Amino acid sequence: MNSELLDNRHSDEIAALLAVADEGSFVAAGRRLQRHPSIVSKRVAAMEARLGVRLIERSTRQVRLTHAGAQLVERLRAALALISQAQQEAALGAMEARGTLRLALPATMGRVWLAPLLPEFLKSHPQIAVVADYSDRFVDIIAEGFDAAIRIGELNDNRLIARKLSDHRRILCASADYLAQHGHPTTPEELSSHNCLRFSGFANFPEWRLCNGKRQERVAVKGALTANDGESLLAAARAGVGILAAGEWLMSRDLVEGRLVRVLPQWSLDGQGGIYLVRPSAKFSPATTLAFKEWIERKFANGPPWALA
Repeated sequence: MNSELLDNRHSDEIAALLAVADEGSFVAAGRRLQRHPSIVSKRVAAMEARLGVRLIERSTRQVRLTHAGAQLVERLRAALALISQAQQEAALGAMEARGTLRLALPATMGRVWLAPLLPEFLKSHPQIAVVADYSDRFVDIIAEGFDAAIRIGELNDNRLIARKLSDHRRILCASADYLAQHGHPTTPEELSSHNCLRFSGFANFPEWRLCNGKRQERVAVKGALTANDGESLLAAARAGVGILAAGEWLMSRDLVEGRLVRVLPQWSLDGQGGIYLVRPSAKFSPATTLAFKEWIERKFANGPPWALA
């Protein structure tokens, strides 16, 4: 990098241009910078001469950015934000992880798989206090002041920094008793004649959309129980009521211990997404959040905890 780009004169020119862009006049920019408006004007003019392009159109009543000026201001603001973030990173990197960590966790998966792990994190970071919110509602972690969240499925918020912890598969299972009494479906179409335990939180409810590689099938399922709670549907599947489509994490222990068996094992529900750790991107993560990030990544490094059940 050319060192002259960083000298004080050019920094003053940048400050003047940004102040005029923000305030809309040389007078207001001068008040903001505590400089006479003529000095602000001279600095902008010096930048224009150095770059060989007009950045501001001046009139007796107002000033406005040219197209080149607007583009330059946008790039400069982005660069200054990166500089600010780098400075925060350097400062926070030296801080000890201490204070309160606010986590938004999915309700059922959080209680079943994450809650038993949190004591380990607390013991290894005695200066951190965790406030955990278990909920299946969509949580705006920026607006609600959370430091991090675990999300299941697809991510659509580009304001967040996301780290995929594992894949997420939705599979079909039933008890051996149910299948012995009602038979094993061999194609997705046969599900329409079975008692299907329906989770009303699916985006495509009441339809199940199944995939097997590139093959896709849609089935309008029906059944005796519909609920917005996965654990209640799981209890019904264990009792032999019907076929359940749910996250592998929900049914893994029952599969390992033989209470449930796979149905249509070559098929799964589409829209799998993943299990993600998400953090706000508006500011650099504090040491407490980074400590949790490093810890949760280690816990998933050899596969999700339900894969080891």
